[in-house]
Amino acid sequence: MTTGSTDTPASTGLADDDQAPAAPTRDGLGRWRWLRHEWTWAVLGGLLLAVALTWPTLRHPASTIPGDLGDPTLQAWQLAWAGHGLLTDPSNLWDSNTFYPEKYTYAYSDTLLGYAPIGMLGSGFAAALVRYNVTYVLVFALAFVGAYALARQLGSGRWGAAVAGVAWAYAPWRLAHAGHLNILSTGGIALSLAMLARGHGWSLRHGYRPERRRPGWALAGWLVAAWQITLGFGIGLPLVYFLLAAVLVAAGCYGWSWWRRRERPPFGRRLLAADLAGGAVFGAVTLLLGLVYLHVVDLNPQAQRTLDWTKLFSPPLRGFVTAPADSWLWGERHAAAREQLTWPPEMALLPGMTLIGLAAAGLLISVYPVRHRIALGLGVLGTVLLGLGTSLGGDGDPGYLTLSKHLPGWDALRTPGRMMIWTSLLLALLAAGLVTVLAEPARKASPGRWARILLPAVLLVPLALVTVEGLNRTPHPEVPRPPAAMGRAQEPMLVLPAGGINDLNYMLWTTDGFPRVTNGLAGFEPVSQAQTRMAIASFPDATSIAYLRGLGVRSVVAVPSRAGGTPWEGIADRPVDGLGITREDVDGVLVYHL
Repeated sequence: MTTGSTDTPASTGLADDDQAPAAPTRDGLGRWRWLRHEWTWAVLGGLLLAVALTWPTLRHPASTIPGDLGDPTLQAWQLAWAGHGLLTDPSNLWDSNTFYPEKYTYAYSDTLLGYAPIGMLGSGFAAALVRYNVTYVLVFALAFVGAYALARQLGSGRWGAAVAGVAWAYAPWRLAHAGHLNILSTGGIALSLAMLARGHGWSLRHGYRPERRRPGWALAGWLVAAWQITLGFGIGLPLVYFLLAAVLVAAGCYGWSWWRRRERPPFGRRLLAADLAGGAVFGAVTLLLGLVYLHVVDLNPQAQRTLDWTKLFSPPLRGFVTAPADSWLWGERHAAAREQLTWPPEMALLPGMTLIGLAAAGLLISVYPVRHRIALGLGVLGTVLLGLGTSLGGDGDPGYLTLSKHLPGWDALRTPGRMMIWTSLLLALLAAGLVTVLAEPARKASPGRWARILLPAVLLVPLALVTVEGLNRTPHPEVPRPPAAMGRAQEPMLVLPAGGINDLNYMLWTTDGFPRVTNGLAGFEPVSQAQTRMAIASFPDATSIAYLRGLGVRSVVAVPSRAGGTPWEGIADRPVDGLGITREDVDGVLVYHL
């Protein structure tokens, strides 16, 4: 994945500053060489670190969930539906079992469709929870491996790449999104960039080296980027524009070099073919998903995001040095600062104090050439300015709002602070350049005795500090299990009380068989759902029953213990005589057969 030390078939793929593993021996031990390979240890280390730094996610994976009982339960259902839909009826994947009788309901939120293979494993409520918790841990591991690979490819040593991987994957700002798996799923961004850089023989440290081109890696990079888009269009769209800009810049540099030297710079037909094929797949996936979301807006005009959302979620500058409440190190210390933020979950954007310090020093001392350090620094500045949204200059135009007005799809990205994904990645690369310089003496052929003793200890300091800043206090509430009454009800069904976080829990409950339900919650409310909630406020009565029958609903499941403070409080005492329906009590949950 990173630049090899030679151009022979025996090249290991390690960066220039590392020694290749020993050659296979005649006793057969060479076949186990992969156990000692850098990437084996990087992946294993990333997995172990993810388990430790997300703990106690895997303590009770079949009954608890990280974050809260809102969005995580929705996303656990999304993972389950993706696998179920593709296994049972791929042609109707977008018409999920929720929001009945609406269409294209699976695309009411970021779908996490790329995790469909995981969604095919197991079935039922407990499997849905286990699947979500395991995926939650894996997204952190992938973020570490992706940033590690990108730093290595761009010229960092192992210590620098490790610091970059931990700092990016466990940046404090991510703790505000413990309940947003789509926002945490960013590992594919860094990994695709690493593969594309590897495929094109390019690094920050050495620039373009055509002899190190690897068309296969370039193709893989495009495919990983396409997969990243399927995890969340909101997070993936900036990647689309970044890659488009990179292609245009590369083409411009290629043309300038050709014009200046009057000779064609080496590129190669195989690499061109890989780029064309991979770019076509990436573009097709982006276009197809974009068309799905556009169709949802056509069916539901109220789903259109206005710029008022961007103004609401635009953070002030102090938000970039304010940590979320779930940060073990900074949470309580930054409580007063968070009180000054109008919406802390989207405005507490601290990438890490240690990371900021290392990156600042990395602008001055680094293995990267000065021009590349300046480019990274300008990238940090640019993404911070965009991340301010409308806080920049009072209205964000020029700035984030300018992009919202002129770039297709950008207006749907209502939360400017999520540009921190890119800010923190650039900071991590700057930090990796600095740490690599500090590690250089340890790689000398004959380092002094004190260097052999002190340098590893010194290099552990930045790694330990970014790790400590990633420690969390994320709650792991127990998830209510679906009542047995749902198994007695005929679909399509309505579950009461309807609305709010209850609907998110009901969506997860339906993973036991995926019965069709009118319930559902997303970033907007379909017109029919709003009408239904008004019509059934007095259920059970003749009017509400007639309305539900007209929709095709065959049963209603009421959970009295959840009905306090809702229109259905005291529903168990409402009579059903003369309404033409029957009611049964199943362990305290009511089932109305219409």
